[in-house]
Amino acid sequence: MRSLPPFDALVAFDTALRHRSMTLAAAELGMTQSAVSHRLRRLEAYVGAPLLHRSPTGLHATPAGTALASGLADLLDGLSDLRARCRAVAVPSGLRVGVGAALADYWLVRRLPAFAAANAGMEVELTIVESEAELRAPDIDVHILWQPAATARSSSTQRLLFQEQVFPVCVPGLLPGGRTLRDPQALATLPLLYKGKPGRGQGAEWSWPVWFERLGIAGKPPAAALRFGTIHTAIAAALQSAGVVMARSLLVHDALKDGRLVRVLPSSWDMPSSKAHVVRWPAALTGDERVSRFVKWAVAEAERTTGRRAAQPSPKVRL
Repeated sequence: MRSLPPFDALVAFDTALRHRSMTLAAAELGMTQSAVSHRLRRLEAYVGAPLLHRSPTGLHATPAGTALASGLADLLDGLSDLRARCRAVAVPSGLRVGVGAALADYWLVRRLPAFAAANAGMEVELTIVESEAELRAPDIDVHILWQPAATARSSSTQRLLFQEQVFPVCVPGLLPGGRTLRDPQALATLPLLYKGKPGRGQGAEWSWPVWFERLGIAGKPPAAALRFGTIHTAIAAALQSAGVVMARSLLVHDALKDGRLVRVLPSSWDMPSSKAHVVRWPAALTGDERVSRFVKWAVAEAERTTGRRAAQPSPKVRL
């Protein structure tokens, strides 16, 4: 008989060590901090030694914890691929795609009917994925993720889609004549919409103070009258004439093309996003016909939207 460690405790340990925080681990796992602590104590009882210790910079592994962590992430990733391996053999007709709400509503949904028409008989289920726990769900065949640009490279299990530009937009009615401002200073007279919590760590491209400094506008931007937790709701508010929102180029591409939104400033002021989109699939589904079709289509749509060719995969990549 194998003497196996408690699996749920291994997951709790991996999550806590990855975040270096019990609070963040509990949030990802959808449980209380005390429940996470209880699982860790069970694992320490199994190992017979402490696994984590607290420091001013967060949680760190003890020597025993370091030994346990070695290879654990790969082991858990391998276990999460079990379903994909079974699906690859069973060859199901459907494909489950995980994507963020903003990209789904403002870009993907409008284009999916064309994919369905070109792939009759393949059922596509779109599911909204926002949290770390949802990203690790075992029943997603393909993810479209927004990743730091430094890690958004094409590989054997992912393809780069696009790296966006960030710039302010609003409905035409908020601008004189419905046209891009000739004088950037006039931005200071418009209502501004804010995304995220105050002081939250985001790229400089999302900071109104950074933009005011770049534009040479004296003084600080006004305090947030309206603040939204996500870019999805912030753009929705802008579409309802609430004010000027800082947006990613892909998410507002269709609204700009349709005239529902307009650029506030010339494109020469655009700032590159510090993150980029990739489409990723489990290694076990590499070569799967359903995945191959969807990935090639998504890359082609990204190129069509941006007017640029996405980075090509290395010769070892097999879709």
